[in-house]
Amino acid sequence: MVGCLIPVIENSMFKIISHKKIYATVGAVVVLASIAIVSIFGLKMGIDFTGGSLTEVAYESRPDKSLVEEKLDSLDLGGYSLRQSVDDSGRDGYILRTKDLNEEERQTVGASVISVGEDGEITRFTSIGPVIGQELQDKALWAIGGVAVVIILYVAFAFAGIGKPVSSWVYGGITILALIHDVLVPTALMSVLGLLFGVEVDVLFVMALLAVLGYSVNDTIVVFDRVRENLIKYRQEHKKTVNVTGGMKREEVSYTFNKPFSEIVEESVNQTILRSINTSLTTALALVALYVVGGSVTQTFALILLAGVFAGTYSSIFLASPLLILYADKKAKK
Repeated sequence: MVGCLIPVIENSMFKIISHKKIYATVGAVVVLASIAIVSIFGLKMGIDFTGGSLTEVAYESRPDKSLVEEKLDSLDLGGYSLRQSVDDSGRDGYILRTKDLNEEERQTVGASVISVGEDGEITRFTSIGPVIGQELQDKALWAIGGVAVVIILYVAFAFAGIGKPVSSWVYGGITILALIHDVLVPTALMSVLGLLFGVEVDVLFVMALLAVLGYSVNDTIVVFDRVRENLIKYRQEHKKTVNVTGGMKREEVSYTFNKPFSEIVEESVNQTILRSINTSLTTALALVALYVVGGSVTQTFALILLAGVFAGTYSSIFLASPLLILYADKKAKK
């Protein structure tokens, strides 16, 4: 099936840059929609960030959720979250998130949820204080911000010397814009999952975002690196000797290109598009397998990564390169 799609891709890929404004607009709409979703619905923060206790219980036959909630309401625990789960052995159960419980409260909660269903068993209990939760939150923000800074510096260094028609810093800036798109899409998905199914943000979510950053920047840089190679390939060197102060002479080197910049970028995208799609499909297959056969703990991780892979594939092909051309066109008009 993938082989049948290749001729279609090869015949249509030349239109990518021709419709650059459309693709850039779609990317902008996705970014704005993602920001709106996160702003309106927010993220349901887990105990890794807020502090509290997590209790996972499994049954041979899972009781109705209302029965479990009735038991919990009688314990005066305050606010809590209860959602269905499946443990690593395939048994149905629930994941209960509450305030930080002391030993007596933990025993009481455990006994209550076990008594509701048949052969109930506490399979996991985790307690994290709010101080640790705040520390994890701060470190997560610093980690993502640090990655963004390092990416800009790396791209600017790697593309040093390619100053026409755009500087090396522009490549780095556009890479970050693409990464913002790639991170916002899975974040918006996490917001929707939290709203509909009570899925909470934990350390695995942060790890997934960092993995998306690494994956997406690699895909974008592959395209930009091909642009750099083609710029060198199609440029023509001009040397000129000029007089400087003191009667000295200096040789100046300038470049002109045998092709318009937009055509060079278009050719670069065409040369790398199949590589990007094949890489994304291979990664997606592995993530789908992890989601289907993996445990409940890794399912959300795989789903977030899957959304990030699709977002990263779109941005590297349909967003980063069109933005590069639009910037060059705007600069040329000035």
